Amino acid sequence: MPEAKTLSHAQEIIQDNLDYTLFSWSKQKGISPIAVKYAAGVYLYDYDDKRYLDFSSGLINVNIGHGHPRVTAAVLKQMQEVSYVTPGCVTEARGKLGRKLAEISPGNLKKTLFTVCGASAIENAIKLARLYTGKYKIIARYRAFHGASYAAMTAGGDPRKFAHDAQQAPNFVHVEDPYCYRCPFGQEVTSCHRECVSHIERVIQFEGPDSIAAILMEGESGSSGCIKYPPDYLTKVRALCDKYGILLIADEVMSGFGRTGSWFACGLHGVVPDMIATAKGITAGYIPLGALIVSDKIAAYFDEKTLWLGLTYSAHPVACAAGVEVLNIYEDEHLIENAAAMGRYIDMEVEAMKRHHPCIGDFRNTGLLGCIELVKNRATKEPMAPFNAKPEEMAVMNRVAARLKQLGMYAFVRWNYVFIAPPLSITREQVDEGLAMIGDALTIADEYVV
Repeated sequence: MPEAKTLSHAQEIIQDNLDYTLFSWSKQKGISPIAVKYAAGVYLYDYDDKRYLDFSSGLINVNIGHGHPRVTAAVLKQMQEVSYVTPGCVTEARGKLGRKLAEISPGNLKKTLFTVCGASAIENAIKLARLYTGKYKIIARYRAFHGASYAAMTAGGDPRKFAHDAQQAPNFVHVEDPYCYRCPFGQEVTSCHRECVSHIERVIQFEGPDSIAAILMEGESGSSGCIKYPPDYLTKVRALCDKYGILLIADEVMSGFGRTGSWFACGLHGVVPDMIATAKGITAGYIPLGALIVSDKIAAYFDEKTLWLGLTYSAHPVACAAGVEVLNIYEDEHLIENAAAMGRYIDMEVEAMKRHHPCIGDFRNTGLLGCIELVKNRATKEPMAPFNAKPEEMAVMNRVAARLKQLGMYAFVRWNYVFIAPPLSITREQVDEGLAMIGDALTIADEYVV
């Protein structure tokens, strides 16, 4: 009888995960996850001590880098005092985090409802908009992702939602994106009349302004391809909201907390929304936490009216303690300034890479939230993989992703996009290391250029 093979410790870990857990957004067979033993700074390490440069900050949330001892200490201290209280009780950490968010948020956004993640922040923003306005429709963009819960998934245009329900949650209306590289209106950003904005106004008029509670916009586009807003786009959307009595909700789940070189991306556009829904960078992914920050005017409306919103883990003390420390780290270590500086450096370096890699069609980046869009032909802009690509249409991009992993990079590759979103603590030398790996992998895509 043949002797049974003995699995290594790493293989046992991987096998336990494959046998007893489910993996999101993936078929369950044929996957090969990295078994992460520990992480430090911008690197992950597996059980064979292979090092991976985390060029996507996890899921674009580990903004301060991995393994920061100050967060560990803050979490431990809070757990030693009290690990959980109901949302009807208060803690020092809750008040400190709320006050800090009021200080860094734009305009009159001064009060926060704490949630457990980005999707729950969006869900509660939608509910609050309906409670406050008495209206029910939400306008959002097709090429946007707002979370995987039911209403948040419907609000986004991401095609992953179609697997669950072809109809989705009611009362969401979608509009075209200001996708200048592939303008749906056939215009050039330097000469257009912002048809992307007048289109929204027509939709408002068709749907009826008296039925529309809010317009939901990402502060800066993320997983849909880092689609850059034209200059004054968000300003004009804000003006439409004011004209028709509609709330503006900024989804800053991915773009918030320094990711774009500013506390919040809407600040780069000079826009003050009525609400900011955020998560990810608020604790840099160390502990799950989300937040819905609202204007004084909206908050005051509920002084004498019941706020029909609630979560068991709202304002979780340990999560709030992590958030307080993470926000202090952003300031103490000048990470937001570094994100802006490294973003400018990456812009320059990728521009140089274009001369050597004809597969690069476009690069869109703000701070450290960017992606390279790969094409088969720069003139026709035929994508290396189409929007909502089927598995068989991902062959080239899968090869690119596999090469990055082989070289020692953990990266976010989706459709024909290669994302560049490392931790805000990254150095120029580490950027060079990452871009060299991407350059190597892009030689694979270059072979398919026609």
